[in-house]
Amino acid sequence: MTLRTIDSLGPLAGTRVVVRCDLNVPLKDGVITDDGRVRASVPTLTALVEQGAKVIVISHLGRPEGAPDPKYSLEPVATRLGELLDAPVSFAADTVGEDAAAKVAALGDGEVLVLENLRFNPGETSKNEAERTAFAGQLAEFADAVVSDGFGVVHRKQASVYELEQLRPSAAGLLIAAELDVLDRLTEKPERPYVVVLGGSKVSDKLGVIEHLLPRVDALLIGGGMLFTFLAAQGHEVGSSLLEADQIDTVKGYLADAAERGVDIVLPTDVVVAASFSADAEHQVTAADAIEQTPFGASGLGLDIGPDTAAAFAERIRAAKTVFWNGPMGVFELAPFAEGTRTVASALTEVDGLSVVGGGDSAAAVRQLGFDEGAFGHISTGGGASLEFLEGKKLPGLEVLGWQ
Repeated sequence: MTLRTIDSLGPLAGTRVVVRCDLNVPLKDGVITDDGRVRASVPTLTALVEQGAKVIVISHLGRPEGAPDPKYSLEPVATRLGELLDAPVSFAADTVGEDAAAKVAALGDGEVLVLENLRFNPGETSKNEAERTAFAGQLAEFADAVVSDGFGVVHRKQASVYELEQLRPSAAGLLIAAELDVLDRLTEKPERPYVVVLGGSKVSDKLGVIEHLLPRVDALLIGGGMLFTFLAAQGHEVGSSLLEADQIDTVKGYLADAAERGVDIVLPTDVVVAASFSADAEHQVTAADAIEQTPFGASGLGLDIGPDTAAAFAERIRAAKTVFWNGPMGVFELAPFAEGTRTVASALTEVDGLSVVGGGDSAAAVRQLGFDEGAFGHISTGGGASLEFLEGKKLPGLEVLGWQ
């Protein structure tokens, strides 16, 4: 089976279309600090509005533990969505209650309504299939058709992602279709050289993707907190840097496997080591095999790749035809430790081919560091979903839409 798209739903004028978006944006004091996911949902919503559908947007935000919590309200998101659509967007103060029912009933053709946070209802994330199905049934009462467009949650078997799509005619939105097109290009005959850049804090978060990609890539560049487990696997001391000692043997296996396959695993030759985890901490660049020989000794923290490593990574990236990047190179939120991530991001904008920023913290870094998003081939909205796809896993939110 192939992915069902919006066209498969037929004419939508006057029909109620529930759209599962991923509007899980960061908020500070009720203000959105990164609206990337909201902007990513606009093309699908615009297409439905232009068809004259009655559009009911549903999403989660944060982890409110199955009960209403004002700090996780989607109301600020509804306001921002209205600004981006340049049209009024109404908001229901509940998800399947009286306010939602009344506002759905009052919705006109081409109008948009946002329902309150799905996760205020315990049925959304319940481990019990019957409870999820019951909540999905309540959502389905508002729908003649369902469009699933929250790529960031398609790896979750949740009521609005899996059960709801089985209760009404359903299809993928434009965002999911675009994400799958890119991920398919990364896994099926990618143009070479194919370079994958992995960072972030933990090797354990990337085990599956490393294992699945090793036979497929030409080079794997390792940065972020996970680099210290690789250094330890080579026998180097890493001070007080982030280390997953229980993964050292696994990493040794990857290094041996890569050598046998002729795949380059490129590790940092220098790192930025600090006295403490702070923007104003004393810090210095040191060789990757001499972390404990700095003035900070065994208490030193590696918080970024060094400039030589960043330059070497950038050279590899610019020479590639296909690049996938997931995970920052250091603690980019703190200015002294952002240069590695900045250099890698900049190199991706110069790729003569396909450059993909794999969602999550990488996407946040691109925006926080001020890059033009249009300079990248694709910025994914789903870090975890992208990784699971690249691990070769079956994703329930895609399978229910016909993807095999």
